Amino acid sequence: MTGARATVHAAAESPHGASDPHQEGPADLRLVAPALAAWAGAVISLGAPGGGVAVACCGAVGLAVFALRVAVARRRAERVPEEAERASEEAEEAEEAEGREGREGAERPVVGPRADTARRTAGARRPRSPRRWSAGAFVALAAVLLCAAAGAASAALHASDVRRGPLPALAERYAGVTAELEVTGDPHLTRPKVRGSQRTPPVLVFTAEAVRVTAPDGAVTAVRTPTLVVVRQRGGGGDERGPEARGSLASAWRGLLPSTRIRVVARAVPPLSPTDEVAAVLRITADAPPVKVGAPSPLQRLAGHLRAGLREATDGLRPDARALLPGLVVGDTSRVPPDLDDAFRATDLTHLLAVSGSNLTIVLALLIGPPHLATRAERRGLAPRLGLSLRGTAVIGGALALAFVVVCRPDPSVLRAAACGLITLLAIGTGRRRSLLPALAAAVLLLVLYDPWLARSYGFLLSVLATGALLLLAPRWSAALQRRRVPPRIAEVIAAAAAAQAVCAPVVAVLAARVGLVAVPCNLLAELAVAPATVLGFAALAAAPVALPVAQALTWCAGWPAEWIAGVARTGAALPGAEFDWPGGWTGGLVLAAATVALVPVARRVLRRPWLCALCVLALILAVCRPAPITRVLTGWPPPGWRAVVCDVGQGDGLVLAAGDGTALVVDTGPEPQAIDRCLNDLGVRRIPLLVLTHFHADHVDGLPGALRGRSVGAIETTTLQDPPGQAQFVRTTASAARVPVVRAEPGERRQLGPLTWEVLWPPAPPDIPAPGSPTDPNSQPAGLDAVDSPNDASVTLLVRTGGLTLLLLGDLEPPAQRALLAAHPELGGVDVLKVAHHGSANQDPPLLHRLAPRLALISCGADNPYGHPAPRTIAALRAQGARVLRTDTDGAIAILGTTARLSATVSGHRIKVRLVGDRRTRTRPGSGRRPGGGTSGGGEAGRRRPRRGRSAAVAHVPVPVPVPKAAPQAGGGGQCCAEGPMGHAGDVGRGDCGVRIAGGCIAQRC
Repeated sequence: MTGARATVHAAAESPHGASDPHQEGPADLRLVAPALAAWAGAVISLGAPGGGVAVACCGAVGLAVFALRVAVARRRAERVPEEAERASEEAEEAEEAEGREGREGAERPVVGPRADTARRTAGARRPRSPRRWSAGAFVALAAVLLCAAAGAASAALHASDVRRGPLPALAERYAGVTAELEVTGDPHLTRPKVRGSQRTPPVLVFTAEAVRVTAPDGAVTAVRTPTLVVVRQRGGGGDERGPEARGSLASAWRGLLPSTRIRVVARAVPPLSPTDEVAAVLRITADAPPVKVGAPSPLQRLAGHLRAGLREATDGLRPDARALLPGLVVGDTSRVPPDLDDAFRATDLTHLLAVSGSNLTIVLALLIGPPHLATRAERRGLAPRLGLSLRGTAVIGGALALAFVVVCRPDPSVLRAAACGLITLLAIGTGRRRSLLPALAAAVLLLVLYDPWLARSYGFLLSVLATGALLLLAPRWSAALQRRRVPPRIAEVIAAAAAAQAVCAPVVAVLAARVGLVAVPCNLLAELAVAPATVLGFAALAAAPVALPVAQALTWCAGWPAEWIAGVARTGAALPGAEFDWPGGWTGGLVLAAATVALVPVARRVLRRPWLCALCVLALILAVCRPAPITRVLTGWPPPGWRAVVCDVGQGDGLVLAAGDGTALVVDTGPEPQAIDRCLNDLGVRRIPLLVLTHFHADHVDGLPGALRGRSVGAIETTTLQDPPGQAQFVRTTASAARVPVVRAEPGERRQLGPLTWEVLWPPAPPDIPAPGSPTDPNSQPAGLDAVDSPNDASVTLLVRTGGLTLLLLGDLEPPAQRALLAAHPELGGVDVLKVAHHGSANQDPPLLHRLAPRLALISCGADNPYGHPAPRTIAALRAQGARVLRTDTDGAIAILGTTARLSATVSGHRIKVRLVGDRRTRTRPGSGRRPGGGTSGGGEAGRRRPRRGRSAAVAHVPVPVPVPKAAPQAGGGGQCCAEGPMGHAGDVGRGDCGVRIAGGCIAQRC
């Protein structure tokens, strides 16, 4: 055979081609349209009125019956031409026979009756015009209509369960009810979120069916209504229970197994959307363990026992392996910390935690061996060693899939994984690659009819798209790579990862408004460890109830590949260009899908030219790593010579002060770790000698893990008021885990870090920590201490000098503390840059703003925040002082540049000049007519008009000689570190310490 090999043979490892001859031919798409019709019918009917759905279903059934009748008629009509054609062929054969006989005996003509009949039938045939719709087309149309009607009817019946019974009406009235519930899902803790200055505590959430409801009037109704249960522990000052009692209560609720019946007293509230899967949300304030009225089923008890055994076997592992291994095996993500979960999302590895089909396939591979050998005589795995036939292997594999569903719970992700496993088993039974797509379509059809709510599940959509890509796109892409001399195994893995990412990326963009650039390489690297971690994890799952030491040994072995997967996720997520923003919603998803389709033919041409491939790989590496020089040239960010940057961290504060190459002083970290981490990465900050947290509100400290991630941090300095206590404990715990000491700020404390010098102006020292130089009388009280009665008023206030500029950072001080600050520091005068207190709220002290008279006012706040920050009257007051106002909610990150004579700011790559008009802003302050830096104040542009990006406004510079302030004298002289008390080591620092050291190097001074 010298011809070109077919695609399936080109992808085969054997030189003789693929071993399965049934793999030839186009894909069988007959079941795809009915499955999509059922899916669409379910999606539409779940939010439609029941009467309209009934009418539509009747219409669809009627049209289907009509299409079937037309198909039957067409089929009968098509039989006549077929019979005529057969008769014509018989006539031609008869004429040929007569011709032969005539040649043999010309004088004996023979005309048989059969030939005469054939001629008459052939002559009676009339030519007919071709029809566009054949009988088969009408049958397919009928199947589509019937499946759409079935999907719509099933969805309407399931939606009626949500509206049935008294619970929806009680939820609309926010009534208190007593309900008997049957648990249907595993309880899990929600992820804490920052709302304003507070972090919402995690609550326990699980799904359940209400089987008996007692209304406030005492009426009892038996129902089957789906609900969502939210359990919040009773807190506050009245809760006298210790941590152990509260932990025991939480464990009792978290230990509920599916099928358990409990009785609760709750308040019913309506769901967020009328089209939600639940009829009501039951809010429970728990002060006691749940009251059980029914035990779980034996299967669920067995599954719960196995899951608990796996958790116990992983208790001795390292944190990442301990958290990840139960998720890889049975989808138990209860131990996965938020930062690891974020890393998995950024690298598109979350399918590993959702019990994807690949996990089940790995387990089945132990039975059947590699899928490409499953139907051949030389197949591997346990099945041939046990003497099992192909059908017996498929049956046992199906039993394993059902056991997998029981142990991992019948959640949508688990059902999708089981469907993928059954598809593999069907392929083994038939040995036909082209049968996989119909099997997938049949699985989608059955699952949608069984649970129509899957039709609205994005996870279900992602699973179907990924599986379809593996069946349709991956073999072709693998063959294309192999034609370009890529090894077969590597080509298959690359093609599978790329195909799945190509079809799933638009859906991810719809949900998360982002596009990941490291998904394919991270999936390829993680895939190396998925199989050993899953196999060893399932072995530990089976061994835990029988021999716990054996299970612990197995989990120790499985911990190494699990840590590899976690390391891949964390490393990929830490790259500056791991993901980039993309328009969200269906519009953004459709645009990305169109762009992907347009890039596929371009990629084909690129693959034909090695130099283009190398260029594209280099461009991708640069886009992901984002080297600072290239990024600065392309984006203008960060601007060269920046002195301070207000990061765009949303509704919170995060400010960075440059202190040398890759070194900075960081003040606050915002509410989200990702935002401050991204900002520091963009600025190239790798060393933070001192990180100041002005106070313990969540919008200032919750981003601390992001600031610590991958950076050398010398110490964390906090305020003296440890309130709120929970968030103060969070800071101490996070710092302890990173081995970073925590110290408290002291008024009058002065430090130097490279070109930076700063002084702590506020808060006053509490009585147990006297300020430097203050009297030691225990009855004496520092000035302004009575103003510190809230976390905001305890904000650390810094006066910073850098490059001749003076910056005042007010934290979240309220007017009483602002007045006390002004009284405690009467020498305080005008500043160049002011970080406005409390995100620009209306609570500002006018005398302080008048005294400071900033040239540039910076406000850090989130877009569309519910608090109205910044307040219009605050902006008006600042502009009345001649200040230029910049805000992160509309301007993005703000960089401060220049000197006192040439102050400027860069916003979103555009430089804004702040000009000086000396006589406009000069005035006498009480006690002194000079600023702290020694110069006069300057005027500023009025208003806050944001110029177009890339356009520079022509602003004249009026040089005003302003002397550079002298650095504060350092104890030890000559900029040398003090010999005592290195802050870079564990432990607190006394007032007499002066040096800050990291790895033996002097990086700051404290006097």
